[in-house]
Amino acid sequence: MFLLPTAGALVAQQEVGPVRDGATYTIVGAADSAPPASELRGLIERFTLDEGALTHRYRIEGSRARQVVLSSFYLGWQRRLAAQPFDRLGQEGRVDYLLLRQALQHRLDLLGLETARQQAMAPLIPFVPAIQSLAESRERVDSVVPEDAARALGRIAKQADSLRTVISTPDTTGARPLPILAERVARVLEASRATLAEWHDHYAGYDPRLTWWIDAPWHRADSALASYGRALREKVVGVVSGTDAPIVGDPLGREALVRDIAFEMIDYTPEELLAIGERELAWCEQEMKKASREMGLGDDWKTALERVKQDYAAPGDQPVLVKRLADEAADFVERHAMVTVPPLARDDWRLIMLSAEEQKVNPFFLGGDDIQVAFPTAAMADDDKRMTLRGNNLHFARATVHHELIPGHHLQGFFNQRYQPHRQIFSTPFWTEGWAVYMEMMLYDRGFPRSPEDRIGMLFWRMHRAARIIFSLKFHLGQMTPPEAIDFLVDRVGHERANATAEVRRSFNGGYPPLYQAGYMLGALQLRALRAEVVGKGKLTERQFHDTVLKENQMPIELVRALLLKQPLTRDYLAKWRFAE
Repeated sequence: MFLLPTAGALVAQQEVGPVRDGATYTIVGAADSAPPASELRGLIERFTLDEGALTHRYRIEGSRARQVVLSSFYLGWQRRLAAQPFDRLGQEGRVDYLLLRQALQHRLDLLGLETARQQAMAPLIPFVPAIQSLAESRERVDSVVPEDAARALGRIAKQADSLRTVISTPDTTGARPLPILAERVARVLEASRATLAEWHDHYAGYDPRLTWWIDAPWHRADSALASYGRALREKVVGVVSGTDAPIVGDPLGREALVRDIAFEMIDYTPEELLAIGERELAWCEQEMKKASREMGLGDDWKTALERVKQDYAAPGDQPVLVKRLADEAADFVERHAMVTVPPLARDDWRLIMLSAEEQKVNPFFLGGDDIQVAFPTAAMADDDKRMTLRGNNLHFARATVHHELIPGHHLQGFFNQRYQPHRQIFSTPFWTEGWAVYMEMMLYDRGFPRSPEDRIGMLFWRMHRAARIIFSLKFHLGQMTPPEAIDFLVDRVGHERANATAEVRRSFNGGYPPLYQAGYMLGALQLRALRAEVVGKGKLTERQFHDTVLKENQMPIELVRALLLKQPLTRDYLAKWRFAE
């Protein structure tokens, strides 16, 4: 998984950088190797700054004022973009036009989805607009009438207590919301409590008259909101104190899923994408059987996988393993002229160990600026320690380390900060995660796994990416529940159950966009198909192809293809590439 790096300025144009530990860093210059300039770069940078200013000013998520302002802003930018002379733009400018067009429409679609969900929640949170009004009044620096504020807090507490009573009364079970809606409401309550606490704390102490009026009513309102949220989670969602919360998620539905697929410029239906996932999973199973036979275990690849899981680093040795694998992968891609690896990029990452609590949601490695490593902690229960050791064994790590570092996410981030940085706002998992999985494929084909055990370790993750297409899309189509998704990962991929649970929890409760999990494998397949068109037909060398993909920065892969193959583009261009045929 990729953690988006902070934006950075273009590096200075110079040949040699600082000296550290006897090594001289060659700095990648921008002048002689950067992609052609886009005529719309300045426009996109202005949009990014203005949007950031508005979301900074109107920061109360879900408030009517924020929705109105942002909607007007995006509609205004649509008109501004439409006025651009598309036919006079170069290819880079046309791509930027389409990127901004897609982004503006997607933001408007998300505002529409937010409004629809708020309407569904409205009967369960009638007091939230009052909380938002108090917070926005403070941010406008309006004068506050203490008695009015106290009365508003009293009404909030009364309404929350009344709704909690209804939810908690046994004979009103039939009137309770569905668990998905209840979980959504509980999250809004948490955010509303934080908003109200910030409002109260702003005045507390330095405005004695207002504090005198609102302190006790605020405590009552905060307590009422907390109690209401607990009742929803305990009585409706099914949370049991002292245990991990159930995985509820929030299915998108087919109509909205189709809209998201179109935003990513993918010319496939959800059902066609599911078929691709099944096809890739079947290929992985056949490769698993080949490796299993080499290990003397016939076609019983699950037994072979079990043997691989037993080969893990001793407590305390995982960081050393990660560093060794990172160096091996970087050396490998440089030796095979696969991609440019600036010396500074090899050296500017750090290693961080994930806590036991963090591993409940992220049971494997994370990466980006740094690599975050999963490994048992002393406080874990013995069973959890064993599952974490098995799930992050030596052969699994052979794929996860280079996925997160070089040539994966760390190298991506390094280039993102230095080339076409204005495109970082167009972040998409099909480019970000797709690149890292595509590089897993390239290293697998080039012989980076040195043994059948290594191949099984890398194939496990490839199976996992194919499975992500299947369980995530089926969940959002209403065809698979979270418990069924966990069973699917255990039965079809060979996950440890605790790790499968954490994976599903991360996918559905972790705040990821609906297509994020599918983007890993599908983006990789797009890049592999594009490589066949470009490198396979002699248009660019492999290094040139990979460097160009990284330097063009984030965008749907169809637009990367348009740049590399100089595809004709129009202002109303829609996806039409059938990359998986």
